[in-house]
Amino acid sequence: MRSTFAFAALFAATASAHTILNELYNGGTSYGLHNCLRLPSYDGPIMDVTSSSMTCNGSPNTLDTVSTSVCSIAAGSQIGLRWGHTLTSGSNDVIDASHKGPIMVYMAKISNAGTGTPPTSGWFKIYHAGLSNGKWAVDTLIANGGKLTVTIPSCIPAGQYLIRGEIIALHAASSYPGAQLYMECGNLNVTGGGSKTPSSTVSFPGAYKSSDPGITYNLYSGQTSYTIPGPAVFTC
Repeated sequence: MRSTFAFAALFAATASAHTILNELYNGGTSYGLHNCLRLPSYDGPIMDVTSSSMTCNGSPNTLDTVSTSVCSIAAGSQIGLRWGHTLTSGSNDVIDASHKGPIMVYMAKISNAGTGTPPTSGWFKIYHAGLSNGKWAVDTLIANGGKLTVTIPSCIPAGQYLIRGEIIALHAASSYPGAQLYMECGNLNVTGGGSKTPSSTVSFPGAYKSSDPGITYNLYSGQTSYTIPGPAVFTC
């Protein structure tokens, strides 16, 4: 009986640490909870970096909170992404503090952001943050109530895109599979912009390997540096 209770307690602690991207903002104005987002009902991680679910989440999580709305935003303006433990969590319930790690944001061009199949190729990174002066990106995210603000590149062509927000939790990443990857995608229509098409793009799956130092990483070994996986951030 004691072992059953111990397992239940461990499972509850682990499950409570999960997170999900549940809201987008145009500057400081919310587009609405879950609006323009492709979300799974379960906030669990993807741990196989070769899985097709690496694109915009999926099996073993079921994508059943899928908005077909497309949110409009001007190139060069700021977009906010907010994470929470569940689909309806507020700013005081983001992710367990033990789940330290980096945050990345990618975009990819798509012909129909509302209903199109997420592309596996053509993803370019517009933001990343890892470990800086002993503080992880996830620490900052928690302090900010789950919200991250990034800039849509001013030079990308107008049109429809998916935006992909990703957190990698490293608390169990000392061996593979161990890193917990949380990613969801949102539907955007970018207005204005320019004519610079990102050339250094990656595929999901494919951008990360199990041997990458940012995927297999011992959080407790006293390391003071961290190599963020994936490409460099695209700049205009």
